[in-house]
Formats: sequence, structure tokens, C-alpha cells
Amino acid sequence: MTGAPTDSRSGPFRRWARGNPSDVIDVFVYVVVLNLAIEYVPSVISEGFTLSLLTAVLLKVALEVVLVVKARVVNRLHSATTPSGKVATVLLLWVVAAGSKLVVLELVDVVFGDAVSLGGFVSVTLLVIALLGARAGVRRLLLP
Repeated sequence: MTGAPTDSRSGPFRRWARGNPSDVIDVFVYVVVLNLAIEYVPSVISEGFTLSLLTAVLLKVALEVVLVVKARVVNRLHSATTPSGKVATVLLLWVVAAGSKLVVLELVDVVFGDAVSLGGFVSVTLLVIALLGARAGVRRLLLP
């Protein structure tokens, strides 16, 4: 058998636990963007910096899961051969895109209660776009 040995313990959590620099950078970027939103968007609220830091970590984990699901749906779209299969996959992609925002809102509410609020669907959608845009910009700037 050729190739690198596989480690059953490797995966996203182990990568995160080892301190992958891009993941740490992502959390720092998310903290900055989230705190700017807290300062300038009245519907985005956090009772303190520690809660905004924990919210950034929660958003990092949630958005990573969403990106994995989205990538699988996009792969399914590319492999669909019938028009009805493509339409169904596009609808599934829309459900993932819209549903992920609702999941993020509910997750933040369950974990932090009234101490943190990301506003409503529109504000969390704009926040997620800002988070992913800032993350892409900083990664492009800092990482090889």
C-alpha cells in the first residue's frame, strides 16, 4: 500500500486543537467584525468582550459546518445529470444558504440566551457575508 498513513484521529477538531494558524486568524477576524457590528448595528448586541469572543468561536464552528454542507451540495449539483436533479439540488442549496442563517440565530440564542443577539435574518445574513468576506481578505493577505 502506497501513500501516507491515515490517522483515524485526524479531522476538523484535531486540526483545530493543534492550532491551525488559519483557524486562529479566522477567530480573530470574526471577533473584530462581530465587535464592529455590535458597535454600529443596533440589533447586534453582546454584553461583553468575552461573550463576543465566545460568539466568534461559535460562529467559526457553525460556518465551517455550513461550508462543508454547501460544498457537498455543490458537488451534488455538478454531478446531477437530469434537469430535475439540477433543479432539486439548486433548491437544496437555497435551503442550506437560508436555513444556515436561521440555525446560526437559534444556536446563538440557545447557547447565550439574551446576553447575545445577532438581530434578525437580514442582519445575520449581512454579518455572515461580512465575516466570510473579511476572512477571505485576511487569508489572502497573510497566508501563502
